[in-house]
Amino acid sequence: MKRKEVVTFKVDEALLQLLQGISNRSDFIRSALLVALDNLCPLCKGSGILTPKKKRHWDTFSRDHGLKKCRDCHELTIICRNK
Repeated sequence: MKRKEVVTFKVDEALLQLLQGISNRSDFIRSALLVALDNLCPLCKGSGILTPKKKRHWDTFSRDHGLKKCRDCHELTIICRNK
């Protein structure tokens, strides 16, 4: 069996109050972290910021690609302009 590690973090009073009503906070937090990690931006990895090098790569990529709103779900999606 793999050894489990304990990870702690600080929360403000408002978040603590929201967590109070959850019966198994550890499972809830684990699940929330896994969902968040599974949905990270592949470029910024969740920071919301592109490094200058990543920005240069994005600029090169975006010359032949663009953003378009999906007709079904209305989210932005990346499209290839060279089709």
